[in-house]
Amino acid sequence: MSVNAASAAPSAGRMSREERKVLAGTLVGTTIEWYDFFIYAQAAGLVLATLYFGPINDGPLGQVVSFATIGISFLFRPLGAIVAGHLGDRIGRKKMLVFTLIMMGASTALIGVVPTYAQIGIAGPILLILLRILQGFSAGGEWGGAALLSVEHAPVAKRGLFGAYPQIGVPIGMILATFVMYVLSTSLTEDQFESWGWRIPFLLSVVLIAVGYVIRRSVSESPIFKEIQERKKESSAPLRQLFRHNSREVILSALIFVANNAAGYLVIAFFASYASGKPNPDGGGGLGMDRPSVLLATTLGSFGWLIFTLYGGILSDRIGRIRTFQLGYVWVFLWSVPMFLLIDTTNIVLFAVAIFVLTIGLGLSYGPQSALYAEMFPARVRYSGVSIGYALGAILGGAFAPTIAQALLNGTGWSPSIGLYIMVLCVISFAAVSMVKETRGTDLHVETAAKRRPR
Repeated sequence: MSVNAASAAPSAGRMSREERKVLAGTLVGTTIEWYDFFIYAQAAGLVLATLYFGPINDGPLGQVVSFATIGISFLFRPLGAIVAGHLGDRIGRKKMLVFTLIMMGASTALIGVVPTYAQIGIAGPILLILLRILQGFSAGGEWGGAALLSVEHAPVAKRGLFGAYPQIGVPIGMILATFVMYVLSTSLTEDQFESWGWRIPFLLSVVLIAVGYVIRRSVSESPIFKEIQERKKESSAPLRQLFRHNSREVILSALIFVANNAAGYLVIAFFASYASGKPNPDGGGGLGMDRPSVLLATTLGSFGWLIFTLYGGILSDRIGRIRTFQLGYVWVFLWSVPMFLLIDTTNIVLFAVAIFVLTIGLGLSYGPQSALYAEMFPARVRYSGVSIGYALGAILGGAFAPTIAQALLNGTGWSPSIGLYIMVLCVISFAAVSMVKETRGTDLHVETAAKRRPR
């Protein structure tokens, strides 16, 4: 029986024990990795500008620089994607997932002990940036492996659902990171939080990584990768083959992700900083809302991201990946300006509503991503293709989205200008996904992938 036939067989019945282990492993692992990644984004918006960028910590410019350190890590995602993708296509998805999990956890925990600018001067922000780069390298290799491990284990008719599990690790990691910050903000004084309390979420990563390591070690290797191993002559140079035969797919996968990632990083890093920041008479300041209330509202609003990401994966199994993506981007496009009008009311309930409504479109344009990307690439270069496409899309989209948003706010003093920026990206991503022929039901089997290879 072929791998594809084997994976399709149980589609009508209940999940097998191995399938449940795979979903748990990809979900827990991506949740922990993105918790680590988002804790930095949260801290960058709340305290790092003041603590690590001393010479320019007053006013909007310090916040711009702090947000820019979020983007720096994205520049190293493609390197992580290339290394992890190349090795993942050669030695296996599972081994690379365990490696990236440990690397992310170690760099996150070390951020929690880096001395501030006031303590050791310029060495503080330099160490912070170096550890952020390691986070970016790790994140570049994480997503592709988790996405493929889930999709390649899935019955054909449930690839969207299975592929949504590593995707919902992102909003769960976001919710976890924001909630931890909320608990600390409400249980500590502002001085305590800014002097040492903000370090606790980073140090907690050690415990989470231990849990994730145990779970991921128990998951078996992807069945399609096992077949590749039996056909080593077909995967002798996967990275070279990727750019020779599938450069179009890499470019399209990157552009498809741009708008979702940019809008997502507004939720992750910008909104809380903008809402709770101090007003600036010269423009570019925040709204002066209560920080704990803003963090709680962000946490509650982000549950929509979780719900609609899972639904987006399920919907793509019914109506197709492309149509689901298109619906998501139309939604984000239409909501991009109105959500800022709601946020600017400084009403905490409307703030939460603005985020929740945005996450409907975010979920629909994120849930199907694992399945779509896996079906776009042949098996022998699949890890490399999805990882590099995802990493490049993140650079073009979310890497500097908070920085651009803050710069637009500083320059125009009109927050809906940020919405116009997101609308432009939605047009780009909508056009890119519309250029892909519907992939739902594509055979992921190695022989089929080999037949599709251009001569």
